[in-house]
Amino acid sequence: MLRFDPFRDLDTLTAGMLGASSGSDRAPRFMPMDLYKVDDHYVLSADLPGVDPGSIDVDVDRGTLTLTAHRTAPGSEGVQWISSERFAGTYRRQLSLGEGIDTERISASYDNGVLSVTIPLAERAKPRRIEIARSDDAESRRTIEAS
Repeated sequence: MLRFDPFRDLDTLTAGMLGASSGSDRAPRFMPMDLYKVDDHYVLSADLPGVDPGSIDVDVDRGTLTLTAHRTAPGSEGVQWISSERFAGTYRRQLSLGEGIDTERISASYDNGVLSVTIPLAERAKPRRIEIARSDDAESRRTIEAS
């Protein structure tokens, strides 16, 4: 799994230098996530509280995993905001997948505001033990006698 995204890093650096914030009062800043490996698969957990499950999209294309979700803001007609800290809009996160991933078996679920994506390793990428043939068994051992 590769997490380096040079364009995101460049956008963050530019925004910091120009004094722009990384999110506005009503726009999402980021999609926090955890990524870890368990046995023969990776697990990605992304926090998406309040997101409509129907708006979540998990897509794999040419080795890139893309997560997209949308949270709608409450109607603003007749509303006088006192505080607006919950972001609304489209969340998007991309990860580059390595060569050893079985993209056909990636699965996802959404429960209690957390998107969980299971990313299995391909069979050829799983570690395996290689048996070593021994030549010290009884059949291959011969006794040589001197005459």
